Amino acid sequence: MPQGYVKASDLPQVIPVFPLAGAIVLPRGQLPLNIFEPRYLNMVDDAMAGDRIIGMIQPMGASRTTPALSPVGCAGRITSFAETSDGRYLITLTGISRFRVASELPSAAPYRQVRALFQTFEADLAAAADDGTFERRPFLDALKAYLEHRALEIDWETAEGAPSEALINSLSMALPFEAAEKQALLEAAVVEDRAQVLTTLLRIDAAGSDEDARLQ
Repeated sequence: MPQGYVKASDLPQVIPVFPLAGAIVLPRGQLPLNIFEPRYLNMVDDAMAGDRIIGMIQPMGASRTTPALSPVGCAGRITSFAETSDGRYLITLTGISRFRVASELPSAAPYRQVRALFQTFEADLAAAADDGTFERRPFLDALKAYLEHRALEIDWETAEGAPSEALINSLSMALPFEAAEKQALLEAAVVEDRAQVLTTLLRIDAAGSDEDARLQ
């Protein structure tokens, strides 16, 4: 169980959020972040002085000022912290549980805060379990086609031996999908559903590259 959190009520009701398009963290996943904006440096300072929890959430729309927030984000705990000589923070956020935004709260702080509902996603707090339903070979075939199209590389030995949840979640977080696709991966109810969404996205991308080749 992550950081001793057993049930939804163990988590804070009000959390600071870091709105960042194209970036998600998933339970037990690790997201490295380079923090340099003053308001988010302030947020990290305050989090480090408290429970170290920050909610990652994607903004909606193109507003550059105060965009609406997606309905679902994921809370993580700062598990690694370093400060650079030029004043940036290099942190690692380890995912704890997804949450639904109940409301955004007025705040005197320069960063945004929400009232977070974790009850819907309480299963995120349970230890990862591999029930054997994940079909690894078809998934790896789809991943291989995607990576070849994108001219990307991964450590195949690690991918073939990694536990299914770690593999699916790390790729969902790391691969360069569009914000809406990232949100679909985040909101997938369970890891098996996320694996299906991810496999579909990989195949669509690879199929698009085949179509491009035929048209040339």
